[in-house]
Amino acid sequence: MKHPVDVHVGKRVRHRRWMVGMTQQQLAEKVGIKFQQIQKYETGMNRVSASRLYDIAQALSVPAAYFFEGVDGADTGQTTDAAAEGLPGDILADKEALELIRSYYAIPENQRRRLFELARVLSDAAA
Repeated sequence: MKHPVDVHVGKRVRHRRWMVGMTQQQLAEKVGIKFQQIQKYETGMNRVSASRLYDIAQALSVPAAYFFEGVDGADTGQTTDAAAEGLPGDILADKEALELIRSYYAIPENQRRRLFELARVLSDAAA
């Protein structure tokens, strides 16, 4: 049976990997394991050891603590806030949403700010 913390850590690995634009194969190569093992970590099927999590954190340029952020109230506060705004509980589980976020941060900052303002105006107009 999957432990909720293992599932949470796996989701955080997948989200960070997506944010940096890395494939499972690329991450596996950096860590020195097979990509199938990354798949198992990301789904929570396999528990990530401390040393492996350290290696993954190094490969993804985040502190190991990153993977535990929100574990205490991962589904309580976030879901309530998201639900209040009409968003799905785990918006980062949506590949399209992750791709949009990654693309957004690839835009130069001055243009990104203008895009953000445009999105705000369009969302206000739709309300």
